[in-house]
Amino acid sequence: MPYSFSMGKQEPEGAKIAVLRDSLLQWYVEHRRDLPWRRRTDPYAIWVSEVMLLQTRVAVVVDRYREFMARFPTLIALALASEDEVLALWSGLGYYRRARLLHRAAQFVAERLGGNLPASAAQLRALPGIGAYTAAAIASIAYGEPVAVVDGNVERVICRLAGWAAGGRNGEGARLRRKIEQRAGQWLDPARSGDWNQAMMELGATLCTPRNPQCLVCPLAACCRTRGEHETAARPPMVSRTVGYALVVRAPAPGPGGRVVLLEQRPAEQPVMPGLWELPALIDAETPPEELRMTLRHAILQVNYFVRIRTLHEDRVEALTAKSGQRRWTPLDEAARLPLTGLARKVLMRAHLLPAPRIETSAPAQDAD
Repeated sequence: MPYSFSMGKQEPEGAKIAVLRDSLLQWYVEHRRDLPWRRRTDPYAIWVSEVMLLQTRVAVVVDRYREFMARFPTLIALALASEDEVLALWSGLGYYRRARLLHRAAQFVAERLGGNLPASAAQLRALPGIGAYTAAAIASIAYGEPVAVVDGNVERVICRLAGWAAGGRNGEGARLRRKIEQRAGQWLDPARSGDWNQAMMELGATLCTPRNPQCLVCPLAACCRTRGEHETAARPPMVSRTVGYALVVRAPAPGPGGRVVLLEQRPAEQPVMPGLWELPALIDAETPPEELRMTLRHAILQVNYFVRIRTLHEDRVEALTAKSGQRRWTPLDEAARLPLTGLARKVLMRAHLLPAPRIETSAPAQDAD
């Protein structure tokens, strides 16, 4: 079915698309957020940012990206690092499989491709952990390849502009996805593919949001069939769980060195966060008020965890915690460099046992063109 805009029914489709492109790109130039990865044009920096941004809020990524790039300023630096170093800097971003695949792909590129990322989306997709979205983002932003990026933000913008309801079961979702990808390719500005893709994602992230879209200030309001009102698929309900962890700290022994904390490594065969270090889990999350160190909330996927942190003396650990992996007493300065779970790092920072992440500035960002 041909699409139409409200800007002029008699205009040819090419003219309508031209107006759409001009309106969005002008808005993007004037209103885009100043994000650190937009100050660089090298494909490695763009790759890292896109992997970090997968299913993660921009506000969470900004500081972690700066810290990661300061430690691993080049693809070769990342390839030469150990997995534990990479995971330690990834701690708090979640979805640790992304970090492992990023590291593995960097090693492959360093060993097989002379340290140079491929320049086309098709070639990029052959690397570990790089799917259609990430490949298109790198190829269009870094190399100018005219290939459309389709993420959740872009899907929402296109559906609202075209007046399409969300797909359901019985293959409707797959059919809608194909229509969205086709439309994204039709609207793509081949002369400014990187800016166009970023503009579409920026619009969805800042104005054309899932709830309460800001249609009155949207640059594409005249082109929109729904003005933010379109049928969407129901979100899966969040599940709440209460869990408890033990915070066990030894006072410093005489001589050099500081306090040590008891940590447990998740087994390698665990499907979630294998190999990462965390605090020992309590058998019973209920905690006497006098031993309650803190409470906090921590969300993972569709689960809201209500977390109780209990202060324990080491002689009570075995009786009150459930051991599932290797445990060790770890100096706090070493713990800061371990691949901790995001929750463990959050707890230790709130307990003032770990410093806030330091962001080095010795590797200045390359200015974008």
